[in-house]
Amino acid sequence: MEFTIAKSDLARELGLSQGVVEKRTTIPILSNVLIEASGDRITITATDLELGIRCSCPAQVKRQGSGTVPARRLADYVRLLPDAELQVKFADNHWLSLVCGRSRTRIAGMSRESYPELPEMSDKIAEIPAGMFSSMISQVIFSISNEESRFTLSGSLMVIKPDALVLVATDGHRLAMVERPGNFTVTGPHRSLLPRKAMSEILKLSSEVAPETPIRFSATDNHLFFQIGERLLISRKLTGNFPDYERVLPRDQPNQVVLAKDEFRGTIERVAQFSDERSHAVRMKVEAGELKVFSSLSETGESEESLGADYDGPPVEIGFNAYYMLDFLRATPEAQVAFLFKDGANAGEMRPAGENVDYKYRYIIMPMRI
Repeated sequence: MEFTIAKSDLARELGLSQGVVEKRTTIPILSNVLIEASGDRITITATDLELGIRCSCPAQVKRQGSGTVPARRLADYVRLLPDAELQVKFADNHWLSLVCGRSRTRIAGMSRESYPELPEMSDKIAEIPAGMFSSMISQVIFSISNEESRFTLSGSLMVIKPDALVLVATDGHRLAMVERPGNFTVTGPHRSLLPRKAMSEILKLSSEVAPETPIRFSATDNHLFFQIGERLLISRKLTGNFPDYERVLPRDQPNQVVLAKDEFRGTIERVAQFSDERSHAVRMKVEAGELKVFSSLSETGESEESLGADYDGPPVEIGFNAYYMLDFLRATPEAQVAFLFKDGANAGEMRPAGENVDYKYRYIIMPMRI
């Protein structure tokens, strides 16, 4: 195999594959990327057997073929080269030769024969605008559980309806649910569990294309496929039953306070500096015309701030994990947020507020005893 390619093109596609490559593996070939050259393009493939990515870019192919080479070493080296044409050649002994200007480098590769085959994409289920999908992922991904033992909570539930797309994530202490109306193409309903790592890679790939670029989505019994421009992301499905999130969503939240998001966020960030390092707990007290946020560490200090609030209900005091609240406040783009609650013993809820909110975004947080 032999081809010439722009250094910037190769560096970009190799960079996009790095999040998929298995860095600690007992199977050496999974630390490599597969490079294939044919026609007037090259294709770069990476996989860790759970997630796979296939990227392509134009190249002047002199001799078609394929080979594998260590992904991290190749990407790190190519990134450091000057912006110029790069001549790439695989020898019969699987060594890769790189020539760029006065630089000449050889990297030991491995045979393509032992590289795992990725499944082929199935028929399209939906086309979703990249900007919309990445925005929804950003609004739920932080609620995914970090506990490996809670396998079904290590991703997000994705529900495609005829008229809407829904993403839901929970770690048992909080739940984020976002639903966007269906201004996209759908061929049929679908429900599956999308792993966190796949969601992170979709965010990365979406940032490389225009927001209106359609993501072609399809699925088989075991895999999910996301075609984003010239790049294809393939993820193994998570198995198991996701909790019935509709039963978790509060039905009775009689009290509500609407706050300026940036002011509320700044207050939480400052007061949280004096919260317990393990629980990150802060207390919120809502009373007539005011919301107070306070925390204290017996030996190092305390902090209290108050915000004006249009509220005339009964006084209520609730404790929450400050970092959980900040995750929502950093993810919602609206200038105002609504804080809904019943009493100090039940879950609180946060939503974006304002006349222009045309989608559902609900964030449920369990209270803490302080």
